[in-house]
Amino acid sequence: MSVSRDSSEFFTGKQYHIGAGPGDLAKYILLCGDPARAERVAQSFDKRTIFFRGSHREFVIFSGKYRGIPVSVMATGIGPDNTEIAVIEAAQCIARPTFIRIGSCGAIADGIRLGELVISRDAIPRENTSSFYLPQGTRVRASVPVTAALIASARKLGYDYHTGTTCSTSSFYGGQCREVPGFPIRERAKRKYVFPQLSRQGVVNFEMESSLLFTLARISTLGIRAGSVCAVYAERRANNGFDPGMLAVAEKHCIEVGLESVRLLAKNKAVR
Repeated sequence: MSVSRDSSEFFTGKQYHIGAGPGDLAKYILLCGDPARAERVAQSFDKRTIFFRGSHREFVIFSGKYRGIPVSVMATGIGPDNTEIAVIEAAQCIARPTFIRIGSCGAIADGIRLGELVISRDAIPRENTSSFYLPQGTRVRASVPVTAALIASARKLGYDYHTGTTCSTSSFYGGQCREVPGFPIRERAKRKYVFPQLSRQGVVNFEMESSLLFTLARISTLGIRAGSVCAVYAERRANNGFDPGMLAVAEKHCIEVGLESVRLLAKNKAVR
């Protein structure tokens, strides 16, 4: 008797890394790095509607309903490589998913303050995971309907937000021009060189996942959509950030905008 096995190329059924399979995820999937944030998102779901809980490696998942709409939240851990795994494996579990990143970022544009939100219209990769799918450094656009829903949600909720180009890196420290004592970075990686270059490209913030998320949505043949909203945890030019009280409020606003955008997308009959 022959036994069906997954290949070494991809997995069917329950996915190897995220520990979820068909029927475990909703069409709308919020992505965040922090597993504790995923738990806080799930606390906003309608009571007694959670139909899947998963925790495998760094991937923590809750699937339930928000105001009657099926939605999942998945913690991916940090970085574009983890995001690649999360998106590709989630897309094996649910048809035509919409991914919305609810993350944190550091602002590099003037006029963006701690606790405000940045909604990415597009992203430039300073990470190499995207280069396996598109030529190195390709600017990738977020899905227009998802971005529109995020903007409408921030306006409706009355939260300060900005839009623009995001730069995603695979490194939190050196890759984002942080000069930590004891860990010298290359001269050309320092902010005095990198920040002006990024500003000329219209970059408003640093984070670590959006460019890969948008890349996968762009090249996929599976009808994926993707958007990103991040709370500003640091003003990089002013060297100001990481205030604990502010972080909690900013995260709450980011989560609320993400959830409200799901409601708007589901409500809009002109948009899948």
